[in-house]
Amino acid sequence: MKFIYFPAALLLFILLLGFAIKNNTPVELHYYLGYTWRAPLSLLILIIFSSGAMIGIVACISSLIRQRRRNMALERELKALSDTLQSRQN
Repeated sequence: MKFIYFPAALLLFILLLGFAIKNNTPVELHYYLGYTWRAPLSLLILIIFSSGAMIGIVACISSLIRQRRRNMALERELKALSDTLQSRQN
């Protein structure tokens, strides 16, 4: 798997670099109240993708924390049941 990861990552980097080089013309992003921002298209796509990924990670954190707490509670319960079972066998 290690032998596949590096060439795949290198290929993806080269493809994205080529995309960024080909799409370097500035575009205008219009905000409310007449604000505009001019930036290269590849930069805007990178910013939008990164912010979407961060929003997704933040949205998943609460369920991950809840699952981790539930898992710890179940492990404690399993250990307690295992201890009582061993004490009854002795």
